[in-house]
Parts: sequence; C-alpha cells; structure tokens
Amino acid sequence: MLIALLSGASRSRVALSVKRGSVSVNGAPVKPSRCLEEGDVLEFELPPAELLVARPEPIALTIAYEDDDLLVVDKPAGMVTHPARSVRSGTLVNAVLDHVESELPGNALRPGLVHRLDRDTSGLIVLAKHEESLRRLGAAMKARRIRREYLGLVRGVPPNPHGTVTGPIGRDPRNRIKFAIVADGKPAITHYELREAFSEHAELVFTLETGRTHQIRVHLAAAGHPILNDPMYGRKEERFDLPGQALHAWRLAFRHPRTGAQLEFEAAPPAAYRRARAIVAALPS
Repeated sequence: MLIALLSGASRSRVALSVKRGSVSVNGAPVKPSRCLEEGDVLEFELPPAELLVARPEPIALTIAYEDDDLLVVDKPAGMVTHPARSVRSGTLVNAVLDHVESELPGNALRPGLVHRLDRDTSGLIVLAKHEESLRRLGAAMKARRIRREYLGLVRGVPPNPHGTVTGPIGRDPRNRIKFAIVADGKPAITHYELREAFSEHAELVFTLETGRTHQIRVHLAAAGHPILNDPMYGRKEERFDLPGQALHAWRLAFRHPRTGAQLEFEAAPPAAYRRARAIVAALPS
C-alpha cells in the first residue's frame, strides 16, 4: 500500500484512515482499491499510533530463582514472552510485572528481559529487576558468558553424535514471518550433542553461541533434522499434543550480576514434551 510505504505507518493504521474518509484523491474520498494515475493528488491524514505498554496481569508463574537483582522463570510452552501488536496480554512479561509489583528496567514492551524464548518453546528465562542488573546481564549475554542448553526432539538421527550447525540467519525473502539462512543474515552458531537415538527420531542437547530468532529451528531444518512438530520449519503432527515444536530451554548458567557467584539452573521438560518423547521412543525399528 503506497501510503504505508510513504509514511512508514502500519497497514492497519492506513486502513483505518481510509475507513474514516481521511484519504482522498483529487479532493474526493477513495476506496482501498483505487489505483493512482499520473497527475492524481493524494492526500491523507493518519490516526495517531496506539501506544503499547506492558501491564501487570495476575498469571501464575513457575519461579526457579529470585532475589533483589533478578528472576529466573520456567516459561510454559504456548506463552508469548512479551507483548506486541499481535499479542497484547497473557505474556510472560505481563505475569512478571504483576509478580514483582514494581517497574522493570529496559524497553516498555520487553522490561527486564535479558533474552527471549519462542512462544511454543518452554523453559528457563532470566529477567533483571533493575537497570544495573540488566546492563550487566546484557553485557554477559553479548559476551557469550550466559550458557543456555536446550533439549529438542528432531526427525531422523544425525550421522554424527555431536556437531555444529552454522549459517547466517535473517528474514526469509519468500516469507517475511519466517527466518532462514541467508547471505546477508546475522552470524549464528548452534552446537548439538546426541542425547538418545530412536528408530526415526533423536533427542539432542543444543548449546547456543548466538541468540538469533528461531535459531535452533532454522539451523536444524536446514540440516535436514527439523524439530519435531514444528509447524513453521517442519510439520505439525496430530499425534502429539504439543502446541508447537518439541523444544525446551533445559539449563541456564551465568554469574550473578552483583555478587559474581556462579548460578546454575535446570528445569525438567514439561509433560507434553515427555509424552512426545515416549511416543517416538516406542516406534518400532
């Protein structure tokens, strides 16, 4: 849509302007299907962008650790990490804001977040409670001093019991809601180790050197071993009651941002993951 291109506004804001009669060509209101011709004069007035703010919501949380500086939460699969225009409530951030009963540092929609997890990826995530903790934990993440390990079920069994998948990740040029290995993407490195092999699947332990969006999912799909039940990079299978991919942020280790003490956490996979694992383990050879 030309107005969106010219103004940088979202298509929804432009559509609202058209509906309100705030878009005209040659002085007359137009429909969205109106095509411009040479010499036409386009005029438009856009409604102000809606300000999105994360607000506290009373949502139960599984707390793995908490002190005055930080909070480690075991996020359930199916929960979005932070609000966005598409999901404005029910997120981990909404729940944490209610739990701490105070403001958190950082971005208004991502307060306290040191890193993120995909909606359907369960497991451990750390949030900072004040500016200094966020600064120090953010620096540790950037310097790769926060160790994150994931458990995942994949289709097929990799030929090597351990290895590394590399490839720069960016937006998929054919589908902008997906990510892919692309030449102009950001560098990404995923290490894996075979935990157990089954007849048609395997359980792997993943360690990240970088934290790109959908990194494990993109890398393993490119390697020919997509994460089980991944609706975006593999395929959804009705026999599993998982909300999405069988991926769990299993372990998290880092130094405390104030005391320097080594902190290590481990969260068992949720019941749905364990049931999916039992199904693939029971398949005949």
